[in-house]
Amino acid sequence: MKRKLLLSILAVVSVAFLPLAATSQVFHHRGAERAEQAEPSDKYEVYAGFGYTSLNQVNQSRYGLEGLDLSVTRNWGKHFGLIAEGAVYSATLQSGNSGNPGNPSVDAVLFGPVVRADLFKHFDGFFRVLLGGEHTAGENARPNVAFARGIGAGLEYPVSPHIAVRASGDYIATSFAAATPALPQEYSPHERYNAHASVGVVYRF
Repeated sequence: MKRKLLLSILAVVSVAFLPLAATSQVFHHRGAERAEQAEPSDKYEVYAGFGYTSLNQVNQSRYGLEGLDLSVTRNWGKHFGLIAEGAVYSATLQSGNSGNPGNPSVDAVLFGPVVRADLFKHFDGFFRVLLGGEHTAGENARPNVAFARGIGAGLEYPVSPHIAVRASGDYIATSFAAATPALPQEYSPHERYNAHASVGVVYRF
């Protein structure tokens, strides 16, 4: 009799705790879903925007160049990625007599790591280190392609889950020299620093 009563009590207690166990499973499942949604799932991003570079490697230049800035980034998690960036600068900021000798243009291909951080409200920031090459044409610069390196930073403002607006700036060092009839193969040991700036749109997928 006592055994039957004990078994009956255990059965009632078990039935009473079944809804609590089911509720706990539901909350655990929803919590896992939220954590999964909070974790970024976009591994790649592409960027296109208006670009500007100063022209300190060109002797007697007075104005910088504007053009197109493109990049692709592979992300690992939310805070780290690797970027490949290409830029073409060919239009002078002033029409007519630009104040730049020759008809200069600049092409750059740069690679490097990107570190991201959450800043304030909806703004995100990033810092990057860039290495690659830069080519200056239209005014007999030497070498044909110079080793380029520098650092940069920027801000991003998301306008949708996959689209953001970006503004960035980089400080890039190169070594160029203008060739002359007396020194047609002159190479400069001196570094020239150029400011790069860009404003455009990011798409993540």
